[in-house]
Amino acid sequence: MSKRLTAYFSATGVTADIAKKVAKAAGADIYEIKPAVPYTKADLDWKDKNSRSSVEMADKSSRPEISDKNANASDYDEIFIGFPIWWYIAPTIINTFLESYDLSGKKIILFATSGGSGFGDTVKYLSDSAKGAVIKEGKVLNGASEKDIADWIASL
Repeated sequence: MSKRLTAYFSATGVTADIAKKVAKAAGADIYEIKPAVPYTKADLDWKDKNSRSSVEMADKSSRPEISDKNANASDYDEIFIGFPIWWYIAPTIINTFLESYDLSGKKIILFATSGGSGFGDTVKYLSDSAKGAVIKEGKVLNGASEKDIADWIASL
């Protein structure tokens, strides 16, 4: 069996709840991707073109700093990465996380939460940040039960 890690970014706690279920179902260690500067409610106001999240997502080269690089990604074969969908893709902090490690030969399985959209072009936008890894679009897991998640992981 592969050694697994569940890494996640959660701005409001919704993705964190799902990530804990994913880690449990996958028998994975868990790691929170934390921004060096936490997001405030104002930062997350997608209706404001000048909010931090809007500015970051408008610039695909944006790489918000993360608080640490202690995920020890080299210790794992499979990495589940969870995040909220922002503007139809992963937040650019996920690119920061991926670019912080050598992920050659790793299998990366994405999962997300979303207020209404799917993965969009997420895999395309993350691929260059994880050179040598295989990224698989996973599933949007809004409100998924432990059984739903366990069934999804068993199907991989």
